[in-house]
Amino acid sequence: MRGLALGFALAAAACSAPAEPPAEGQLRIVSLNPCSDAILAEVAPDKLVAVSHYSHDPSAGSMPVEEARRWPATSGSVEEILAAHADMAVASSFLPPATRAALDQLGIPVVVLGMSNSVEENLAQVRELADAVGEAQAGEALVARIETALAAAAPPTDSKGPQTILWQPGGIVPGEGALVVDLMRRVGLQPAAATRGLGQGDRLPLEAVLIDPPELLLHAGPSGDEESRTLQHPALRKLTTRRAEFAPQLYFCGGPSLIRAAERLAAIRDEQT
Repeated sequence: MRGLALGFALAAAACSAPAEPPAEGQLRIVSLNPCSDAILAEVAPDKLVAVSHYSHDPSAGSMPVEEARRWPATSGSVEEILAAHADMAVASSFLPPATRAALDQLGIPVVVLGMSNSVEENLAQVRELADAVGEAQAGEALVARIETALAAAAPPTDSKGPQTILWQPGGIVPGEGALVVDLMRRVGLQPAAATRGLGQGDRLPLEAVLIDPPELLLHAGPSGDEESRTLQHPALRKLTTRRAEFAPQLYFCGGPSLIRAAERLAAIRDEQT
């Protein structure tokens, strides 16, 4: 255990501009999920002692890496949580049952941040998490910032936004009931006909796009996966569909990510006007 604690301390020392450690007697929180990482970094930075390893990965986190590296990263093991002297862990609903059982036996409470399907649900989650860590006022301040950004990104009332498809890596579309789809609607981007009836995680075949092309195709950006190869298909290049990159880091999570995502989507929307 001493070795684990030493490794944890060395990892913390390697971070640039590390966060101040919690004061004596103050709640110590380990976050095991990139979405809770970003929220806690805003509402309870002085109580946060570790973030998930995803937030140290530019391709997997939902907050700027330079910000995330103020805190050491953890893979989510019980040993690491103990080494951080955590009083609370915040995790997703995918937390392994064995890890949850061990934390329960050790008396370390776990706050579960589930998946939200709409902006309103996500704002409620921000409030609930902030309240759980004793930072209700900071939670309300973050919600107010998000609501201000959403209002600023809203389209003119008399405008009709483009029919849009968000093509995620692997040819997956978010489908109805996804947080990002609600956000897209709020900034005036309407789901294209080809995606109607599809649920979260469904694949959208190229043929469906060719039969009923969208006005706007959002994609995750250049990579070597199937999605990027599909985007280069000769039949797709013949369409008049406008394309724009929408980084996955903007739709992995809600919370503070909603601010940057709304700004980016509004900018894309306005590029054609």
